[in-house]
Amino acid sequence: MNTKLILKSSALLMGFAGLMLTFFPQEIAKDLLLMDDSRLITFLLQMIGAMYFALGMLNWMSKNSLIGGIYNRPIAIANMTHFLMVGITLAKLMLSTEQARFPSWVILILYLGFAFAFVFILFKSPETIESDKD
Repeated sequence: MNTKLILKSSALLMGFAGLMLTFFPQEIAKDLLLMDDSRLITFLLQMIGAMYFALGMLNWMSKNSLIGGIYNRPIAIANMTHFLMVGITLAKLMLSTEQARFPSWVILILYLGFAFAFVFILFKSPETIESDKD
């Protein structure tokens, strides 16, 4: 498994989401989340955007580092926790509603894919991860 590719792609995904949430919170609230764009919702979306961007930057800056097993364990745990918790929450939400849209399923599959990738990275040593691609 190529950890550099996983870190790069998750960094780009979270960086993009972070920028969108930070700079377009009203539009996201009204058009995508179907919520009112109150000041509190706008603030919360911008705060979430900042956290997404920060985690994306962490992944981008760590992409060339050795990761897996005991190496860079905090980065692997932070990513695994984020993707797994959001994936489970999104799955629960989508299974409880009858009107889940196609983009929601794509996001869920992306999140669970990254969650399983980071679980794999967390519990395998870097030598095992890099030798699997040979």
